[in-house]
Amino acid sequence: MATIKFIHTADWQLGKPFGRFPAEVSAALSEARLEAIDRLAVVASDRGAAHIVVAGDVFDNVDPGDRVVMQALSRMERVNVTWWLMPGNHDHARPGGLWSRVRRLAPTRVRIIDRPEAVEMDEGAWLLPAPLEHRKTVLDPTAAMVDMATPPGAVRIGIAHGSITEFGASGESSNLIPTDRARSAGLDYLALGDWHGFLTVGDRTAYSGTPEVDRFGRDEPGACIAADVRLGDVPAFERVETGRYRWLTRRWEVTTADDMDREVASLRSEARLSNVLLDLKLTGVASLSDRVAITSALEDRVAHELRHLDLDASGLTARPTLEDIARIDVQGALAGATAALEARAGGGGLDASVAAAALERLYVEAMRHEAEAAR
Repeated sequence: MATIKFIHTADWQLGKPFGRFPAEVSAALSEARLEAIDRLAVVASDRGAAHIVVAGDVFDNVDPGDRVVMQALSRMERVNVTWWLMPGNHDHARPGGLWSRVRRLAPTRVRIIDRPEAVEMDEGAWLLPAPLEHRKTVLDPTAAMVDMATPPGAVRIGIAHGSITEFGASGESSNLIPTDRARSAGLDYLALGDWHGFLTVGDRTAYSGTPEVDRFGRDEPGACIAADVRLGDVPAFERVETGRYRWLTRRWEVTTADDMDREVASLRSEARLSNVLLDLKLTGVASLSDRVAITSALEDRVAHELRHLDLDASGLTARPTLEDIARIDVQGALAGATAALEARAGGGGLDASVAAAALERLYVEAMRHEAEAAR
């Protein structure tokens, strides 16, 4: 019986710039995408897979630069597996373009599948690719698979990049793939790319997700699929984690510094902070002193432990206590300003948030002055 083991991956998007981050964070994230190639090779070795199939978007654009291309190819050359690279929407095929250059530079174990033609992957196993020639197409990119001939008794593995029809409700109207393509094309397995998370569609179709997560909204680490496909049987496939960085979104309701410490401890138990990008929103009502302690700890300590922190503390309301106000050396004009700010912050008017921020700043400066005087 024909059988084959391989690794299904997609959406590497090598060369992605991550321009909204500081330079050192952007560089680390870009390098991690290249390092994911090495991690995929380890998974292939561990699972006894001789092939790694990349279902589109190997590169982030059609001109990723020589360094990115050569770094990727040199990493692939170092391991004893065959890599099958297919153009997606970000790196679509065009005459004389990116893929012509990659083909010229590629070592023998890197195969470019940029034509919709069946190709023998291994003895008794054939790939049926659906490479994209444009970033968007209104046509079904997998339609040609139905008529792709393979030898009798061969395992048929489709590879495509696009959206399963159900995703159309979210506004997607291009590169649409029917949910029953594996059945209609007689495929033993259909390896898909474009959706950046792991997703199964029936028992013969799956999205591998990206090996290295690249955006907030996906708390799970990057991954690939280890597939074991046998002619006539339902394929066995397993999600295998490969990602280094975690992009976590959290909403913490806190009222004291102790609450914040408990949340940070929980986060530490979940992931190594140096590998975490955190999108954090604080909510709750705290004393002025606790709010300052919470935000200071996050900005001055935790943010430096994390790879990156996006902090929104606007939902954490400060309600000054008598002790908070007493700690501000309120005399003369300063006393009047403190009282006015306290009244406006608690009044709920249009300028309440501005007044609260000003009162917090006044408190911080008073504490700084107190600390300096105590030296």
